[in-house]
Amino acid sequence: MPEHSFILNGERVTVDAGDDERLLWVLRDRLGVTGPKYGCGIRVCRACTSHLNGREFNPCSVPVSKVSAEDRVTTIEGLPDAEDAGDGELHPMQEAWLERDVVQCGYCQPGQIMTAVSKVREARAAGREIGEEDLAEIRNICRCGTYHRIREAILDGARRMG
Repeated sequence: MPEHSFILNGERVTVDAGDDERLLWVLRDRLGVTGPKYGCGIRVCRACTSHLNGREFNPCSVPVSKVSAEDRVTTIEGLPDAEDAGDGELHPMQEAWLERDVVQCGYCQPGQIMTAVSKVREARAAGREIGEEDLAEIRNICRCGTYHRIREAILDGARRMG
């Protein structure tokens, strides 16, 4: 099998995997990173949402061969080390999630949080704070239906992010 190398949560990793193997399975099955969840495999549910070079993406739909040696993949496990995380044990968005008691089953939450952080960063890069229009663009599926608390936590987490 070919070797594939990239930066995962700040550390260089190299893994033997077929070129067409989806990055989600490389992360979960070969590297033991289980934060990104499998939900649909076709980029609809977004339970696997992670960051590629600082932008959200869905590793369920990306073959490992499309990730270059210099690409930076960040999963929920690496989020507390992000530049906008501050000095806490958790990222501010994760703290807001806990304080707002968002989680019921929790399956979609890593993807929800990674999408939320990405949306906040996008809004700030555009020179504004996250608003209702941004929240309406979020398409992560939550089978438990905690969307109201998710939105509250996103706004709270945005206020906390450095």
